[in-house]
Amino acid sequence: MSGGAGQARVWRVEVTALSAAAATEARWVLDREETRRAATFVRAADRELYLVAHVALRVVLAQALGRPAHRVEYGRADCPGCGGPHGRPVAVAERAPEFSLSHTDGLALIALADRPVGVDVERRAVFTGSDGPDIAAQLHPAERAALARLPEPQWADALLACWVRKEAHLKGTGIGLADGLAEHHVGFGQESGSWAGPTPAGPAGWGLAGVPVPAGYGAAVALRSTAGTAPQVRTDDLDLAGALAAGRW
Repeated sequence: MSGGAGQARVWRVEVTALSAAAATEARWVLDREETRRAATFVRAADRELYLVAHVALRVVLAQALGRPAHRVEYGRADCPGCGGPHGRPVAVAERAPEFSLSHTDGLALIALADRPVGVDVERRAVFTGSDGPDIAAQLHPAERAALARLPEPQWADALLACWVRKEAHLKGTGIGLADGLAEHHVGFGQESGSWAGPTPAGPAGWGLAGVPVPAGYGAAVALRSTAGTAPQVRTDDLDLAGALAAGRW
């Protein structure tokens, strides 16, 4: 269910009227904290995105663990920085797969693996707008220098590719933004094209790869790897409404 050694399995979940309605009906599978968080969203679209993503995560983990979705329990790994119990989220179960969740307007990604994993998805429009330069200013100096040599639209594509790799890596480590984005050099990925120039496979001990997503989005996955090579990525589309209707949860 989680993919083989050195492989990440990623589910794409589209947020549609159908999946949002199904997730809303199935929201009782969420725990108290998830339910509280869902209730804090003012915009219906934000609440529906959250519900689709988190109900889908429970459906995927329920199948992997062989238990009902409402019986999936979450905890936190130890923080790699201070050792405190506030690292990346984990499923509390024997031999549970590692997982990561990311969502943005209209799309959620769920990654499972047999080792620490991180996934990130973003909308391309965010990186082509007026916020692009401010986002680029947060990158590693070598990444900023490479970006400065690129014309549009390659500049925005490279920025998006770099950003999702960086976010995926930080989510996989559980460090978050504590050290700052500029401290981590992740490059742009081989799938970005020859314009990206030399780029690392990933930070030491990690491999990064792009994830195929619909037009208008960019995504990447990071997987712990002693070899530091790009992981194999298996992608599937999760029909959340269909899975819930079929009782696969």
